[in-house]
Amino acid sequence: MYALVDCNNFYASCERIFRPDLKGKPIVVLSNNDGCVIARSSEAKALGIPMGALAFQYQKMFDKYQVQVFSSNFALYGDMSARVMHLLSEAAPEIEIYSIDEAFLKFESCDFLDLESYGKILRNTILKSTGISVSIGFAKSKTLAKVANRIAKKYAKHTQGVYVIDTDTKKIKALKWLDIGDVWGIGRRYAKRLQKMGIYKAFDFIQLPEQWIQKNMSIIGLRMKKELDGQAVLGIEKMNNKKSIATTRSFSKNYTQYEEVKERVTTFAVTCAEKLRKQKTCCNSLVVFIHANPHRKDLLYYSKNIRIRLPFATNSAIELSAFAVKALRLIFKEGIAYKKAGVIVMDICPENNRQITLFENTNDKHQILMQTMDAINKNIGQQKLRLASQSLGRTWKMRQERLSNRYTTRLDEIINVRVE
Repeated sequence: MYALVDCNNFYASCERIFRPDLKGKPIVVLSNNDGCVIARSSEAKALGIPMGALAFQYQKMFDKYQVQVFSSNFALYGDMSARVMHLLSEAAPEIEIYSIDEAFLKFESCDFLDLESYGKILRNTILKSTGISVSIGFAKSKTLAKVANRIAKKYAKHTQGVYVIDTDTKKIKALKWLDIGDVWGIGRRYAKRLQKMGIYKAFDFIQLPEQWIQKNMSIIGLRMKKELDGQAVLGIEKMNNKKSIATTRSFSKNYTQYEEVKERVTTFAVTCAEKLRKQKTCCNSLVVFIHANPHRKDLLYYSKNIRIRLPFATNSAIELSAFAVKALRLIFKEGIAYKKAGVIVMDICPENNRQITLFENTNDKHQILMQTMDAINKNIGQQKLRLASQSLGRTWKMRQERLSNRYTTRLDEIINVRVE
């Protein structure tokens, strides 16, 4: 059996945990730079605030209904997610973290396990330990577990947040209830095509001949049909490291001087190196790009990128920044007002499985230096310790005018309790 555990209104819930005065009030969380709505509480959804709503367009509505608006606090959300996932990893032998607020669990032998009772115990444990409410759906396949989870969340008062599809009767009832457009993996294009054929529910879909599905929707569609029918085709996927890592930024103003662009590219390379070390990997090549502003018709437009193969795999900020600057020299053009630049590291390999060459290799002393640098920055703040080629006074900050405290990761922002 598989289970899908989904945190309810996760971002909004994280904000509410440390602000009990927000209970019952509508909450929205905004995207980077406070642009648009990316998360809503149940109360905000009931007001009709859509996902992706531009914040400035809905400001009057926020004021009218006293909607609590927060900037994205990913330090808080990431830490709360890690706490939930840790509890889930102790509850099942296999786990696949699907997203920041979702995870699949797999149970091999559960013939004598009351899944509904077990799910409620797990749900209460997570709520008591973290304050996060979750919905849990059990079924014989991952796709069907998604359906069960949807029912558990939709009819929470009846299901108490847990629903088990363990019989054909329950499976058929669930599939006849689920709209074809809500099936996990069915895109908008396929949904419209199927609806034109009279396929409106998931149950209608599994009645289609396998030959037609494979011909018109490829092997992926066939897997979907089998999964909905309760056949476990998709297994638990192990966590894989990223195949490429990018750090790109638009500048606050146009840069015309080489030294200005060089400093930014150096900082981007340093950030990529930090991400490589965090997942214990190295890269074998990198891409550097620079762009002028395409919207400024009064300025000369120029856009260029270059990919270079590194002589050895590395995650050293010193070495990667040097290679990035070398690449920048090859594409930088004088007389251009640059608006954006970026560094992308590629051909990533495990840190402990680097290919050693005969003549050129990474400097082993850098490994100890980078570990020390990471430890210091973790303790006193991101990028407090930098390379000399980086600007000491320049920082890039998102617009976060409504940012809450990082209650669980910063001692200076920890919640205060007043005892009288």
